[in-house]
This record gives sequence, structure tokens and C-alpha cells, in this order.
Amino acid sequence: MCKELDAVDWGALEHNYGSAEDVPALLRRCAGPDQEDADDAAFKLLNRLFHQGGWICSAAPVALPFLVRLAASPDALLSCRRVMLELVWRLAAEAGQVSETSLDPSWRPAWEQILPDVLALLTDPTPKIRRDAAHVLGVCESRAELVLPALVQCWQVETDPATCLDLVLALGRAARREPAGPQAAKVLNLLRGLLDSPQTQTRLAAAHALAAADPSLPTRRIDLLLEAVRDPSVGLWRHTTTVETGVMGVHQWTAALFAEPSTTFILGLLKDHPDVDQRIGALCQAGGLLAQWRSASAALLPAVCARLDDPAPEVRFRAAELLACLGPAAAAHADEVAVLLGDTASRATGETVAEAALWALARMNDPRCIPALIEAIAGTRSGFAWGSGYYSVSARWHVAVLPGLHEVLGQLLNHAEPLVPVIGAQLEAVTDARELNRLCQVLADWGPVAKAVVPQLLGLMEDDRTWAAAAQALAGIGMATNRAQDALLARSNTGGAYAVLAAWAYWKVGGEPGPALEALKGVAIGALTPRPVVRVLADLGPHAARYAKQLRTLTTDNDPWTRIEAAHALWAITGDADTTAPVLTAVLQGLAKGSYLPAMLPTVRYLTKMGRAGQPAVSVLLNVLSRDQRLRSSGGWRGFVEDESIRSAIEELLAGCGGPAAATI
Repeated sequence: MCKELDAVDWGALEHNYGSAEDVPALLRRCAGPDQEDADDAAFKLLNRLFHQGGWICSAAPVALPFLVRLAASPDALLSCRRVMLELVWRLAAEAGQVSETSLDPSWRPAWEQILPDVLALLTDPTPKIRRDAAHVLGVCESRAELVLPALVQCWQVETDPATCLDLVLALGRAARREPAGPQAAKVLNLLRGLLDSPQTQTRLAAAHALAAADPSLPTRRIDLLLEAVRDPSVGLWRHTTTVETGVMGVHQWTAALFAEPSTTFILGLLKDHPDVDQRIGALCQAGGLLAQWRSASAALLPAVCARLDDPAPEVRFRAAELLACLGPAAAAHADEVAVLLGDTASRATGETVAEAALWALARMNDPRCIPALIEAIAGTRSGFAWGSGYYSVSARWHVAVLPGLHEVLGQLLNHAEPLVPVIGAQLEAVTDARELNRLCQVLADWGPVAKAVVPQLLGLMEDDRTWAAAAQALAGIGMATNRAQDALLARSNTGGAYAVLAAWAYWKVGGEPGPALEALKGVAIGALTPRPVVRVLADLGPHAARYAKQLRTLTTDNDPWTRIEAAHALWAITGDADTTAPVLTAVLQGLAKGSYLPAMLPTVRYLTKMGRAGQPAVSVLLNVLSRDQRLRSSGGWRGFVEDESIRSAIEELLAGCGGPAAATI
């Protein structure tokens, strides 16, 4: 191999990090005896030639024969051989997806030339190599007439159970590439016969292999799927190359076969099972379904609640966390959740079942969470953080996590009275700036009900490190003493970045608008203006009339957040609904199609404040509330809260607009 490597002008070729002149050295290291060095070189080679995909670089087709030769070498380390085949299948799969302009022109000739060597790997003595080779042939673009006979022949003689599964999946993929060919017809008949195989996981593999061409098969053979994914032999998939996952991954993979999420399939998963991973996986799938469709809760709630007394802490935690996500919709099960408030068993990541139960009761607005929440506020350790986590939306997967403590408190305005003194005491003891900011934000959100903490907030106003957080809380509470006004006014006169904050808070607690207007003189109002500053202008209303022209310009900005905040401020200042209502309504167009963005919630609330001037939004929102699909842009519990919040805001807007349109809801 050395002479052939040296014969290539690698410097004239390119990979993801520039010149490919380092490729021959990496290939030689991959062939070496040192495990750590060879693995490092293999990873670097994969990263350089593939990275994140998107194109086939000029170095890839030239390197291809060397990759396959290394994969076939019995003298090379097995781990390195497998990385070479991983690189081959990633490149082969990507070559079938990228545009012609992103595909090096020499790739296809190189692939056709090397295909016989890849086919030969199906008979390698090592089962893992045979599995990898089968996967390569499943994802590549090679003609079925070349690939299928070799796969069938190997299937007929293969004795390794995991390799058999990879071969079945590869047969299905290869047959789909040329479904009208004579070889494909024979293979499809073979796969249909395997639906009745004595091997449970072979039946599952056949169902996966056939489902793409037969979308109704999963529904027709749902009993087959449930039997297979719940069978102890499901662990065999962990050893395959194509799937390479355990119980929960197979649940996810198989649930995705259904064109529409199947409540029947999820209910089948939720039935009692001796394997804890099965029970955890079932709740993961239930969470994914509940996160997508509101109607699913009626069917799934009893089965989820049945897991609240599961022997495994992780299962109990996940069941309680799902009830927390559903919140008001699960309030009928509050008694069952309350039993878990004393359950201090923890999951692997440290959060306890009791903390999940506390969160669930808070979401249900049940006062039984208050004593435990008081302990959590004052405690030295809690499963609730003072930060906020974000999780992206997954079509069929639910992330079971707890919110920040401030987010739990934010659910409990109706029960704030016993919590306010505890937070007040914590304000005097807290040393972490983030925790202080979050506590003050909770107080601001609670508003006048938190007036009892004003003395503690005044103490914080005296400290340069804490006054800004205290000012935010005082502004939200809106009820303060002359001493509070004096403290805020003094801070507004110091200049600097926080002068606007202090002057605005002074206005919110009953002061004059002049200091805020004076502080704003040094702020250029434009596209880069922070949203809080624009909201200050909205709060000032007609007092901020001098900024109307700039705000009117910002209502046509490309950024939706800028447009909605500018439109709201312009309306608050001028009352110009003719300009601002259409701007706000336009932001909501996606809601009618089930698309939700965070900017939509304040938009609906701003339109509600405009009263009948928000009437143009009625035609956009009229049918939104009847949609079963959840309106969310986040995963985890946050997506459920987003859906509840936007629906509640829409209901309020429609009620406020009045008239026949609103009455039809």
C-alpha cells in the first residue's frame, strides 16, 4: 500500500480541512499496531474526509480503495477496520443525497470499481465486518442487480444472528432502489416470508425492510411489532450496525414506522413488563405522543398513572414528570401524585421522585406542593436549578427534565402568599447573582401580591451588586414607599447602562416619567435596540411621543421580534392601530398551520390589549384552538406550557374582540 499511496499527488486534492496531503500519513497510522494511535488516526481521517457531510470532496474517491483495503485486512486492528467501513458507508450514503455540484465527478467511477471488494467483505471471517459491509450495501447507490444476489446468498448461509438482521435490512433498502427489477421482486417475496419467521427479531427486521414500500404494514401487523420490541431478544439489535441500539432505541425506531403516531402501539408498550428499560422506553414514547397531540392524553393518562407506583425510581420519576407536563389536564390524578412527595429515591442524574411530584402538583395548581417548595427554596440542594434549560423539539421523543426553581414558582401566583416571606428571607441570604436575579424576576411576575418583600428589596437597592435585580422586582410589584422611589431615582441619576432600568422602575412605582425620558436621550433607537428598551417606551406611552417616528420605521424590520415590540410601543404611544394591528397580525400567520414561534405569545397579548382594534387577528386565529396538534417550539415540559399559554392568550383575545367571530369559538 505504501508505494500506491506515494504515487498519489495528495497535495492536489482537498478534504474538509483543506489540502489532503495529510491523508497518506493517517492511513499508515490506521494500519499500525498501536491501538490508541490507530484509533486517533481513524477518527481524524473520518473527520477530514466526511466531517458533517454535505459534499463529497476530491480526496474521498481517491482514498476509497485504501479505505476498503484496510477494512479487509486481517492484520489491521478491528476497531480501525470498522471505522474505515463507517467512513465508507457515510460517504456512500452522502453521495446518493448531495447535488451533482457537491459530488466530486470521480466518485461514481471509483465506487463502481471498488464495489466487488465491498461485496467480498460479506464473507469476511469476522461477523462485525460482515455486518458493516451489509450496511454499506444497504445505503449505497449501487444497482440492485449487482448487490441483491450477493446479499441473498450471504443471507442463506449466515449463522450470526445480528448479521442476519443487518442483511435483512440491507435487502429491503437495496430492493427499494429498483423495485421493478426481477431481483427485487424475488427479494420482496423473501422478506414477506420472513414476517412469519420463527425468529422474533427477524420478523421485526422484515417489517422494517418492507414498511417503506408498504406503509399500511405496521398497522396491519402491529401485534408482530409489539411482540418483537417487548421480547427479551430485542437486545440483539444493540449488536447490529444498522440500528446499534438497545430497547429504548428500538422502541423509537419502530414507532417511526407508523405514518401517523399510533396510540395503540404506545398503549401496547405501556403494558406491564419485567424489564425496567422496557417500562422506561414506553414512557419515552408516551411522552413523545403527548407532546405532539393534545387528544392523546385521554387514552394514555391511565397507563402513565399506573407507573407512579413502579418499583424503579426512574420509572416513577418519568411518570410524575409526564403528569407535570400535562399539568391541568392531569389534575384529576393529583392525589396519586401527592403520595410521592415523600419519595426521596433518585434517578441516575440525581433528581428525586419527590421533586418530580412537587413539579407535577405545582403545574396542577395544587397547594400540597407548597410545604415541599418552601423547603426547596431555603434548602442547600434541590433537583431544581436556578438556570433555564432548552430542549429542541423531537417528533417522537420526550426529554424528561425538571425546570428551574424559578419556573416552578412562576406557576404558583394563586399560592404566592405563603411563599413570599420565604423568598424574602432568601433574598437576604443568597450570594449567587443568578439565583438573586431569578428570585427577583419571580417577584416581578407575581406583582402586587409580593409587596411584603419591599423592605428586603430596599436593602438590596443599597448594594451596587444587587440593586438592578431589586429594581426589576420593585417595578413588577408596582407598589412601593417613598423610600423606594428615592432609591430608584438616585440610581437613575448615576448614568451608565442601567440608568434606563432605574428610571423606568421609578416610573413603574409611581414616579414621574421625566427621569426615564432623560435616560433614554442617550439611547439610539434602531434595529439593534434591546427589546427591554423598546418595552420601556411602550410603558411610557404618550410620554415617549418623540420616538414614534423611529418606532414606525422599525415596524418594517426583518426581525419579527423587532417588528412586534416596535408595533406595540407605537400603538401604546400613538394609538395608531391601523399601522400596528396588521404588523402584529402578520406575525401570527403560521399559527393557522400549526407553526409556533416564541414571538407569537407576546404578539397575541399585545393585540388583546388593543381591544377591538385586534379584530384583524380573529380570522387568522379562529380555527387555531380546534387544532389537536400542540403549538410549541421547544421540547420537554416547556413545549406543553407553550401550548397552554398561547391557547389561553388566543381565547382571551377572541373574547376581548367580541362580535360574531369570537362567539363561534
